[in-house]
Parts: sequence; C-alpha cells; structure tokens
Amino acid sequence: MAEYLVLIYQDERLGIDTLNDPSVTRAHEGFMAGNQQALRGGNPLEYSHTATSIRPDGAGGFVVTDGPFAETKEQLGGYYLIEAADLDEAIARAQQVPMAQGGVEVRPIHTHQR
Repeated sequence: MAEYLVLIYQDERLGIDTLNDPSVTRAHEGFMAGNQQALRGGNPLEYSHTATSIRPDGAGGFVVTDGPFAETKEQLGGYYLIEAADLDEAIARAQQVPMAQGGVEVRPIHTHQR
C-alpha cells in the first residue's frame, strides 16, 4: 500500500464559505465515513489570506510575508491523506471528495526505503 495526499483546491473569490457551510461539512463527513478504512488524516485549511510565506533571502536569512506562497485562481483549501493500493485506487477515492467548484490534486507520498 502507498500513501497519497489529496489536495483540495477552491476559488475563494466565489464567496463560498466552505469552513462554515453545514452542507459542505455534511458532505465531507459522508466522504470520511465512506472512506474511513483508507483515510490517514485530513483537515480543512483556513483561508489563504491567513497564510504566511517564508523564503530564503539569499544572504542566509529569510523574508517573511503575509499571504500565500503564490497567487492563483484557486487556493489550497484542505487535504486528505489516504492509503491506496495504487494510483488508480487513489484517483477513485479522490473523485469522491466533495467539491462544489475547484478540484483536487493527487500526489504520491515519497517514502525513503531503509
């Protein structure tokens, strides 16, 4: 079995309050109940305006700025960590993630073999 990170993206400019909408909460609770054997974690993220980005300044220090790392049309709104036999199974589970708009990205977790 392998682990995959399912990144949930949304367009915050549409004004959908995914953190406080009871129908969104119920939809995610349904997803989690139906996939609990594969779920290893997951959470919604606060809105992108709460992000703080940190980058090296090239002189041994750091530049800390308010806001997300990159400005994009869709922002990272949450994630699920799932376990699946292969990418096809991970995609099948990711297609069940509730999303009124936006989409999801599936990324394999790289593990070092010891």
